[in-house]
Amino acid sequence: MLSTFFKAKPIIDESSKEWIFDTFSWCMQQLDGEFLQKNSELILPNNSFYPGSSSSVDEMANTIFSNTLKYAGMTEWPLSLVSSDRFVQKPMPQLFFQSRLRGESAKVSTQGNAKATSNISYKVEGETVVSGLDLNLDTHIDIAFHSSQLNQPQDMIAYFVQIQAGILVNQHDAIASSVSAPSGKEALPQTIDLVACFMGFGVIFANTAYQFKGGCGTCNNRNLNRQAALPELETVYALALFCVIKGIAVKPVKKELKSHLYKPFRQAHKEITLYLAQTTNPAHALLSEKRS
Repeated sequence: MLSTFFKAKPIIDESSKEWIFDTFSWCMQQLDGEFLQKNSELILPNNSFYPGSSSSVDEMANTIFSNTLKYAGMTEWPLSLVSSDRFVQKPMPQLFFQSRLRGESAKVSTQGNAKATSNISYKVEGETVVSGLDLNLDTHIDIAFHSSQLNQPQDMIAYFVQIQAGILVNQHDAIASSVSAPSGKEALPQTIDLVACFMGFGVIFANTAYQFKGGCGTCNNRNLNRQAALPELETVYALALFCVIKGIAVKPVKKELKSHLYKPFRQAHKEITLYLAQTTNPAHALLSEKRS
């Protein structure tokens, strides 16, 4: 009885855990797990990862965007940042990959008038922007931003990553539609958020998963908040899974994570470490394998 009384309450339910492990396993196999093992870092919202200052709004936005692309392993992808007042809606071209999906050695090409992939919608200052309304297919993929997003830089980073992860998933589906993510299209928004954690942005996504809705309005602009699909605690669990896979201890995360999320993160880290050491699920066991 006492052992039951003192047993820690599960952070998330068992079906959510199963889905997170299954989807991470899918990411490892389909979204360049080699990049995660050899190149991915835990990206933190600080000056070590986003250093320096800029003389203009465009320069600052492009610096944040370029750093985010680098950490995501998508510098070789034809992605460009444009101000929302110059953004033109157009279909996303299908990309072709001669080797790996991510990293500096990725060979990515486009073909004029290529097949357009599934539409991706996202928000700039609360207004939905849908890529895919123009019949003239371009071979470049533009991502819009609004200058006011710089007032909430962590949300801006999460916004960029969410779009980049969405493009990654949509491009994968276009070239390998027979290997869809667990839960398929029904859970696509949640899958994209989880992919962002797989890419190393779990701290930033956990910090921006829930936004306080009160206040005077000057402290927090709701329109600039990231549109989260994966709930806060599930995002924390995905962050912990990334850290366990990469061998990242709990303490370095504490300083950058919202204070109320540290305890569930620490509990998830411990729980995942034990689970991966004992699991007989072959797909989940692959997550803890060390690759040279």
